[in-house]
Amino acid sequence: MRARVLRAAAVAVAFVTAAVSPGAVAVPPASAAPAPAASPATGDGCDPVDPAACLLPFPSDWYTVRDASTPTGRRVAMRTTLRNSLGVPIRPDEWNRADGFSPGSMLLTHVPGLDLARTGAAPITDIGASLRPDAPIAIIETATGERWPYWAELDAAADRPERRALIVRPARNFREGHRYVVALRGLRDAAGDPIPPNPTFAKVLGPELPPGDPLRERQRAGRAVLADLARHGVGRDGLHLAWDFTVASRQSLAGRMLHIRDDALARLGRSSPKFVVTQVTDDVDERIGREVKGLVFAPSYLNLPGGPPGSQFHYGRDGRPARLPGNTQAVPFQCEIPRSAFDRPARPALYGHGLLGGEGEVGAGNVKAMAAEHGFAFCATKWIGMASEDVPNVVTALADLTRFQTVADRLQQGMLGFIFLGRAMTRGFTGHEAFQNAGGAPLIDTGVRLTYDGNSQGGIMGGALTAVSPDIRRAVLGVPGMNYSTLLNRSSDYPTYGQVLNAFYPDKLDQQIAFGLIQMLWDRGEANGYAQHMTGSPLPGTPSHKVLMHVAFGDHQVAPVAAEVQARTIGARLHTPAVRPGRLPDKVPYWGIPGIGSYPYNGSAMVVWDSGSPVPPLTNTPPTEGRDPHSDPRNAPEARRQKAAFLTTGKVIDVCAGAPCTITPGS
Repeated sequence: MRARVLRAAAVAVAFVTAAVSPGAVAVPPASAAPAPAASPATGDGCDPVDPAACLLPFPSDWYTVRDASTPTGRRVAMRTTLRNSLGVPIRPDEWNRADGFSPGSMLLTHVPGLDLARTGAAPITDIGASLRPDAPIAIIETATGERWPYWAELDAAADRPERRALIVRPARNFREGHRYVVALRGLRDAAGDPIPPNPTFAKVLGPELPPGDPLRERQRAGRAVLADLARHGVGRDGLHLAWDFTVASRQSLAGRMLHIRDDALARLGRSSPKFVVTQVTDDVDERIGREVKGLVFAPSYLNLPGGPPGSQFHYGRDGRPARLPGNTQAVPFQCEIPRSAFDRPARPALYGHGLLGGEGEVGAGNVKAMAAEHGFAFCATKWIGMASEDVPNVVTALADLTRFQTVADRLQQGMLGFIFLGRAMTRGFTGHEAFQNAGGAPLIDTGVRLTYDGNSQGGIMGGALTAVSPDIRRAVLGVPGMNYSTLLNRSSDYPTYGQVLNAFYPDKLDQQIAFGLIQMLWDRGEANGYAQHMTGSPLPGTPSHKVLMHVAFGDHQVAPVAAEVQARTIGARLHTPAVRPGRLPDKVPYWGIPGIGSYPYNGSAMVVWDSGSPVPPLTNTPPTEGRDPHSDPRNAPEARRQKAAFLTTGKVIDVCAGAPCTITPGS
């Protein structure tokens, strides 16, 4: 499936990148719903303290304004963004709806000549060093004074030193609605010499500027940041750069999704969604007794009939997604029912497919094995927004990032599709003969709770679905992670799509800014925007959940480091020993993720499955050595046994006899 998707993507990439030629016509940007106009800022709206690129440093409250109507008291108000190679600017309207930045925001700036090792900045192998009182990079949550953990890296993909971003990634997501201050101090070059602040920031640090000075407004904003830093023990000595940013609120991140969920389920009531069965196949193989295909119908909140790729939310007068009269989303489904269900009803479970795939992936061998071995009936639909049919739109969205809202909006409609499919499984399917045995008895046990199991993209998006689902209480996230701004550069799947950014946004510093921008929209449809509510602290109208994460050591496609950030954020505990001693170069392997004390463990957990693949690169680049273990956990019988026990009982059992969990490929 992955090979087919990448071939289709390559065709789409080739078609779109061919447009980069003299006289080419730009892809027309998607229309944006009305958003409040940004308030004027100094000059062109760029922050003068980092002249390397507009929007640096990022994220920054320089690009927000006060707004008493939002939960954070601020609103994003960007005026100038990026332009692609055809000269088309990113229109900031959709970004300017937000009341802050992504909870997983990487912090971006450019420091000429910076050497992180000579500076002593915390690397990915020593996250704990980021919390030292004298750490050269300090991130502080202003309300509490808490130092925030991170790792710092220079963009390994940059082809010119003068366009190489300093990237500081949070090791645990920032808190929603909170404000943070950032300080860079004591920075050094490769010779060990101090790197002074640029002239603009030096003026901000200096004596009060007179009225009329173009930097006076920036200095006054900077003084508030300096005061916050001083209050928490960070002075001006050796200060190279400092700024602040506000994280978006829960309402800003999840409000659209919760609105369409609540509106749609209120209309549905206690009934099953309408559905139609289009194909029934009996005796599929020795494991599956029946395969059923069909359509479930859900209300569509997108702006085109049927919500095809490229559509986006239709907004009502209240600024919330609204349904056009009669607009309906046809949600395709495929269900795999094990032979055992014809004697004893199977447990209902939703399955989430991989990268830009489709519902047919529920017919994969590992899913059939899980169904047959442990008595689950799996039904799947498409993650619309990032399904096979969306490949051309995803490619054009990377060519003109204004269009990225079409991806984010369809992803949220896709989550609603999963919720409706789950309701049909538990409230409607068993009334249809396709889901009954010859005697009319149901093949699905509607007396037990719905669960979820997904892999790869299904592990990433599944975290978001889990957080918003009123029906799922337990979910297994296979080879998961969160935060595409971290995942993209580290994935072996990305280079195909990266050709589009290389063609339309060729500057590597601009590309990192682009990742930061699109993450703000991606948050609305992937786990990064919902992680704070994935397990505890449930969203309104939603129960608490338990999550089991299965991570493939050395994964080529979904970087395990992103799963570690997720585990810290959701409070998951780690199966220990996670890996054999010396397997990782980290000073403290899996820093900040507490181990499971005893089994069975009644909580959320992360289990690392090691197939012997090499340690992944320590840079923001994809693995290139050894075999890809991405599919190994789902194909291991012991991993499936652990998954089944968790989905059935809510408890994590030790299937590795107190040792690291290992897999022998091909066994």
